[in-house]
Amino acid sequence: MSSQVFLVASGDLRLSANQKCWPAQSCMEEALTAAVRSFGREVHRAHPFDPEKKHGFIDSQRYGIDVFRQIPRESPVIVAEAVWQYSHHVLAGLYHHKGPILTVANWSGEWPGLVGMLNLNACLTKAGIQYDSLWSEQFRDEYFLHRLEMWLEGKRVQHDLSHVQRFDSDQISGRPQMVGKRVAAELISEKAVLGIFDEGCMGMYNAIVPDELLHPMGIFKERLSQSALYAAMKRVSAAEAQSIREWLNKKGMKFRTGPNGATDLTDDQILDQCRMYIAALRIADDFGCAAIGIQYQQGLKDLTPASDLVEGLLNNADRPPVAENGNGRILYDGRALPHFNEVDECAGIDALITNRIWNELNLDPETTLHDLRYGEQYNGHFVWVLEISGAAPPNHFIGGYRGAVSERQPPMYFPLGGGTLKGISKPGEIVWSRIFVESNKLKADLGRATVVELPREEVERRWASTTPQWPIMNAVLHGVSRDQLMARHKSNHIQVAYGRDAGSADEAMLAKAVAFRELGIEVYLCGCELTADGARTGLHNAVTAP
Repeated sequence: MSSQVFLVASGDLRLSANQKCWPAQSCMEEALTAAVRSFGREVHRAHPFDPEKKHGFIDSQRYGIDVFRQIPRESPVIVAEAVWQYSHHVLAGLYHHKGPILTVANWSGEWPGLVGMLNLNACLTKAGIQYDSLWSEQFRDEYFLHRLEMWLEGKRVQHDLSHVQRFDSDQISGRPQMVGKRVAAELISEKAVLGIFDEGCMGMYNAIVPDELLHPMGIFKERLSQSALYAAMKRVSAAEAQSIREWLNKKGMKFRTGPNGATDLTDDQILDQCRMYIAALRIADDFGCAAIGIQYQQGLKDLTPASDLVEGLLNNADRPPVAENGNGRILYDGRALPHFNEVDECAGIDALITNRIWNELNLDPETTLHDLRYGEQYNGHFVWVLEISGAAPPNHFIGGYRGAVSERQPPMYFPLGGGTLKGISKPGEIVWSRIFVESNKLKADLGRATVVELPREEVERRWASTTPQWPIMNAVLHGVSRDQLMARHKSNHIQVAYGRDAGSADEAMLAKAVAFRELGIEVYLCGCELTADGARTGLHNAVTAP
């Protein structure tokens, strides 16, 4: 391998985010560069700090293409990430690069780099681009340095993937087999429509599922426009919007409001979010959608407050009733309308099937995706921090609506404000999963985890080191270490849904695995095994509260 290593850093599209996050990126690059140089290699940053923009990120696809035109095609490239980033900024350049590629993230929940790196990894996987990946807190630990040296010597980086087992639905019998097959057969027979409010949010190429992979499963896209959603919001009266707010007030949900719309959550912002909630349900009903995804981040963010309160409400079975225009029919009455945040279509497929499996098993059907934000050891367990920007359903929280609060979204990401749907996830047994695209096939990883209840001061500390306005889930994964999950997971997102207890969560996971497999998805169980006679091992793996 060449003695010169080129370093690039993909950033946000939003100037405010790039400026705010640049100090963390600069600090990370300094530590990473020192590690590379310790092995006698030279690091060349392929694009400079821009004194006018006040950051050194690649901040557009065009700029990324131009940067990679100056990098020799056979040279080793490190993509260094301490921030959330838009993967398409560098995907075009990496697509035709012939040299070794290493994606690297810092281990921090602050902005965070590991979330950005996992998204980029999933995009590279879908595109069929070969890469290696590493992560570290200080870039001085043995795990990182040993594998960095391997990569610099021209070898592939090796991680332990022994927790992954290919799933064969023939090993399963009884209720999981029956339910999984029935749900899959009904989906193929009856069909389902995913409402897509503009594709490709934040450069997430991995989150776009080709139609040709959806149609055999009986799933079809209704391509909708966020401009239509905005127009429909304008047709919602103030009285209708206020009725949603009053319903939430009666449920005990809290709103932390203030007078300055630039930095505070205001009553007007909340009413606009209530308008969006009503408009989204009406459009979904008009088009017969079984689930919807709103992009929001680009486009709507410049027109209206955040969609996250809306998304969390849609994902909850108990939510404010909305009537069809012109009559008293309640839309999706008593049911969740699954919402896949950031139009992540992989999560949309998952949410749709999860909702149906859970209903068949008489389990609470609420499901959502979280970001794999980061994690730390706590009392002998590695406890993941799972967070999303407010799209979690209240039924996942301690206290439900009474445990929920809405706070203004951070101005650097959300200039027009809007509230989150924030809470602490209740302790319990969950199924986690991720559908992804690889080799032009749909694949899925599934596993089990326990949501633990940490002391309030520890939760507040974790919130303070991440994004305190967002809902949090503190989870211990069964049979999967931190580094195993990072090495395998093909997204920044992870889907979660609760069982009543360990046994029901095990059963639901297996039924879901059967349904996926029947629909043609290649399924892998992570952290648990099935014996030749179909017995379940490693599933219950109970975790006592830290």
